[in-house]
Amino acid sequence: MRTQAAAGSAAGSVEQLGVRVLDVLPHDPKAYTQGLEMAGRILYEGTGRAGESSIRLGPPGRPLTVRADLPAPLFGEGVTVLGRTLWQLTWRDHIAIERDAGTLAELRRLPYPTEGWGVCHQPGRGRLVTSDGSARLTFRDPRTLAPTGELLVTLQGRPVPRLNELECVGDRVYANVWPSDRIVRVDTGTGAVTAQIDASGLLTSKEQQHAEVLNGIAALPGSDEFLLTGKWWPKMFRVVFVAR
Repeated sequence: MRTQAAAGSAAGSVEQLGVRVLDVLPHDPKAYTQGLEMAGRILYEGTGRAGESSIRLGPPGRPLTVRADLPAPLFGEGVTVLGRTLWQLTWRDHIAIERDAGTLAELRRLPYPTEGWGVCHQPGRGRLVTSDGSARLTFRDPRTLAPTGELLVTLQGRPVPRLNELECVGDRVYANVWPSDRIVRVDTGTGAVTAQIDASGLLTSKEQQHAEVLNGIAALPGSDEFLLTGKWWPKMFRVVFVAR
């Protein structure tokens, strides 16, 4: 397996960004969000916890159009759409599920030897990018899920562990750092973190009492806007990232 090191990650400056909220949308407070992705005008959301895991689709902030539940003991994790199909990872069940992107019907299951955390698609590179809770991102064949390379993510020369939910935007990957409300923007050519995004403070203190951390990043196609939400959050936020 080819390994890319993040040499010279300290050479460039790291932007310090925050979020500016453009709109607030409703979100299912019972959804233990693990993956979030927009495909056209449709939002896909994968949720976790054994016996509660699902994948859903529908317009953002609107009633669900389609939902598929995972039988216990499967624990759902990240999701990503590849045109007519999508992949849904599981945490420690060592399987990945391919589904029809329109109906969410299960098409097949493949062995997945590592823990499944986040996943996103880089169509321009013909590959998936996956995380496993470490400081490494793994590139995978989008058809077979076979690893084709890996990348050590560093911030000013130091590894950034606990990379979780992923969102691919061109050659960049936005990665949630678990368990926090921090997002890092990663150059997938070098592994260097080029921006840190502080997304804390979106929920009120009362809302936060019944919620867990941020765990959903979805880029809105054709814009610089993102949707953000988290585990058991009652709200989803349409935001832009701005200099702090």
